[in-house]
Amino acid sequence: MGNRGGLGWKQLSKKVVSWHVCDMAKTKKNAAAVALGRLGGLRGGKARAKKLTAEQRTESARTAAVARWSRAAKKGRKSS
Repeated sequence: MGNRGGLGWKQLSKKVVSWHVCDMAKTKKNAAAVALGRLGGLRGGKARAKKLTAEQRTESARTAAVARWSRAAKKGRKSS
């Protein structure tokens, strides 16, 4: 079969990859900022839990559970 005037599969795949790489280059994140944010995220939960009293942790957990169950009820699941 000859060339029918359109792009061949090799040319098309090259274009798709180049478009994807171009999009990735536009959204590239600063590596130092990502590392700093991750570091804070890794330490944050433990540090916060240390500062809270048992009563505050219980209240926080209760609030989170209510939020999860209300979201599940909206999706149509039973909450019991």
